[in-house]
Amino acid sequence: MTDSSVFAALRAAFPSDLDATAIETADGPGAPLRYTWRDLERGTAMIANLLASLELSENSRIAVQTDKSVEALMLYLAVLRAGFVYLPLNTAYQRAEIEYFVGNAEPAVVVCTPKNFAWLSQLAFKAGTKNVFTLGDDRTGSLLERAAQMSDVHESVRKTPEELAAILYTSGTTGRSKGALLTHGNLLSNARTLKDYWGWRKPEDGGDVLIHALPIFHVHGLFVASHGALLNGSKMIWFARFDPKAVIARLREATVFMGVPTLYVRMLAEPTLTREACAHMRLFLAGSAPLLPETFDEWEARTGHRIVERYGMSETVMLTSNPYHAADGERRAGTVGYPLPGVGVRVRNEKGEPCPAGEIGGIEVKGPNVFTGYWRMPEKTREEFTADGWFKTGDVGRFDERGVLSIVGRSKDLIISGGYNVYPAEIEALINEMPGVAESAVVGVPHPDFGEGVIAMVVPKAGAALDGAAIVGELKSRIANFKVPKQVFVLSELPRNTMGKVQKNLLRQQHQGLFAG
Repeated sequence: MTDSSVFAALRAAFPSDLDATAIETADGPGAPLRYTWRDLERGTAMIANLLASLELSENSRIAVQTDKSVEALMLYLAVLRAGFVYLPLNTAYQRAEIEYFVGNAEPAVVVCTPKNFAWLSQLAFKAGTKNVFTLGDDRTGSLLERAAQMSDVHESVRKTPEELAAILYTSGTTGRSKGALLTHGNLLSNARTLKDYWGWRKPEDGGDVLIHALPIFHVHGLFVASHGALLNGSKMIWFARFDPKAVIARLREATVFMGVPTLYVRMLAEPTLTREACAHMRLFLAGSAPLLPETFDEWEARTGHRIVERYGMSETVMLTSNPYHAADGERRAGTVGYPLPGVGVRVRNEKGEPCPAGEIGGIEVKGPNVFTGYWRMPEKTREEFTADGWFKTGDVGRFDERGVLSIVGRSKDLIISGGYNVYPAEIEALINEMPGVAESAVVGVPHPDFGEGVIAMVVPKAGAALDGAAIVGELKSRIANFKVPKQVFVLSELPRNTMGKVQKNLLRQQHQGLFAG
């Protein structure tokens, strides 16, 4: 069979000079460290051989919750190389969240940070996982110790486009997380499309250098940024943590930067961000959350560059993008551009009829990048696809007369804070369990740094006194920090319509200026 594995495609794109620099660390232990393409080849081979030695069954899941490091990226590549399924987990997830993911996915292998090994290994072994390794951001841990004993030669496992490559958990509005099943075909088709659409340049054409300052546990940092550089044989300047001043200082050595709107806002606050600092740059990309038109305009005024905003999801990778080439149209603030080549995007009303230009409706998509369904949730999978096979994104938007898409809202009350998805139902369920709480409502309101800030309104039971700060403190010990409300308001009652449904739109309106200035 023809090998359609993601790893095989990425490996084939390595430059002929394997001793050239593939990744240079900009921060973290020992920085700067230089990794060659040969290092990536040998390192992924040794980790793949370690995984192969465990005699795992086909399609075994490898769950990973580690700090960002080049070795963590090698682990991802090694999982694909060995033919298994990669399951990245947000580093902010807490014990209860990890317990659900491990219990639901039943991974054969779990890799975690050394500091979390004691409690996480207990959860994993209880769920039936037989292998737990550690990986630190300082190149320590049992994973590398074991892999160092393995051969640095490995033949990549061949895959068809339909075979599973990764599972990405994306929370549902009911609070129950869903595992989106992404195949080798999904990931590879999207990577190749973006390579052409965004004009990635080969060394013979001047070359590209990517500043990688995103986490690698979600689509943006792992599949869009990492795949983009690797598939092009391009060097990466690797930031384990985003530091606006440090990133700006390295722009003179790079040509491509990818970030969430929060990162752009923070760089705009630095006086060192100038046209001169960005003179060598070719492309700035933004996604994972709405980019405010003010940010778009201020960035252009300061740097001379118009940011390319795009739109994607865990279930679909990238769907649309503002154009890179001027011949394809202009980059327009407040829009996410045109459907990518080979990707179908349509907007339909509640009756299932196509919406004309300017009319708002539900966004539905179809294409080789769209996932195959949710892990062990056949009914939910059927609900999320139309009869003719289009995926219902849950986002609401409109096309203009030029065919440019704008996202105007989210039908499922999703909050995107700092590029991370926050689902109100999950937080509300936790608040409602707390002593003295009768009910709660969680909404997102405009925030100058995070795009949206999470806030909560709580109603006490009769005779109970609630402390908003105490509720925040309790939530911080139970869920990831990006989900924790920035403020909690105690109300006597929540606004409701005649059907008894909480009117969250009124709550958002009442508090829309909360974080202004």
